[in-house]
Amino acid sequence: MKIDFIELRHIRMRLVAPFETSFGVEHDRDCIILTLRGEGLTGWGECAAGMSPGYSYETTATAWHVLTDFFVPAILEGEITEIEDLRDRLGKFKGHPLARAGLEMALWDLFAQTAEIPLATLLGGDQKAVPVGVSVGIQKDAEVLIDVVGRFIDEGYDRVKIKIKPGRDVGEVQAVRGAYPDLKLQVDANSAYMFEDTASIEALDDFDLLLIEQPLGEDDLFDHSRLQARLKTAICLDESILSVRHARQALEINACRVINIKPGRVGGLSEAKAIHDLCLDSNIPVWCGGMLETGIGRASNLAIASLPGFTLPGDISATDRYYKEDIAAPSFVLNPDSTIDVPTKPGLGVEVLSDRLDQVTLRREVFKV
Repeated sequence: MKIDFIELRHIRMRLVAPFETSFGVEHDRDCIILTLRGEGLTGWGECAAGMSPGYSYETTATAWHVLTDFFVPAILEGEITEIEDLRDRLGKFKGHPLARAGLEMALWDLFAQTAEIPLATLLGGDQKAVPVGVSVGIQKDAEVLIDVVGRFIDEGYDRVKIKIKPGRDVGEVQAVRGAYPDLKLQVDANSAYMFEDTASIEALDDFDLLLIEQPLGEDDLFDHSRLQARLKTAICLDESILSVRHARQALEINACRVINIKPGRVGGLSEAKAIHDLCLDSNIPVWCGGMLETGIGRASNLAIASLPGFTLPGDISATDRYYKEDIAAPSFVLNPDSTIDVPTKPGLGVEVLSDRLDQVTLRREVFKV
């Protein structure tokens, strides 16, 4: 396939409600939307890099620079016959997985459309609908948190993840668990703790959590191994896993019992599938994390989450969890059994709404052969 047109758009969308983690508070969500055209087809990708280097060192500004100056020119060099061609061309460049993932998503979309099959089918997925939960940011206090969690339960979510950080952890988890004793509950620290904070993390063992996500620093595989040995609750790694190699190392030293797979974080769907396959062979459950994606990225997440190893509810959530108006249709809705249907049309299976996309675009650049 010859790619003859690439467009980048830096967009900004207002969130339904502020979203607070240990990194800070987000009111708007920035990302880069990519358009690739070839052989009369249009593929869409989403680079999930945000405004600030909190979750990742990548931002919309750095991703824009890397894409325009390095990655996009490499794509336009010649024909691409398979996804591996992209990985080979970008192999000489270091890092920037979120930027890579956005380009690769658009290529996967094109290849699935060419084959006239859904992206999920091309990836090897076999689930018609995938179990999902909802992620709740840090709230004003425990009372407000209980109320917010309750509203999501009323909407039909049967798994809730709450964000924690030092000083906003044990008391609030205890409050939520007391209010909802049967809820599937997990917590996410986003690397907010050090091994010296083990006492606070160990205290969470008393609340029947599904997992404790990324308590320590992203480069602390060894300390995660030491911490996991002291906990009955499973540690789930997120930021620590940037490749299948990292996943293998984490499992070999028992640094976790669950892995959160975010295609953006690991550089794309190909690496995400490789991590899934490793974990499936190792009998390690995985689930799909979220990065406040638009309908483009949400469709991609649903496709990868349809693979058989994704046995835990993901953070994909319905469209209206984050946005009043999305840039893609149809909107994703929550089923009564806390699942979301996997798109069945060729490619990503969504239509990008050009008028809405124009409204939220801050910057645009086009590249042609």
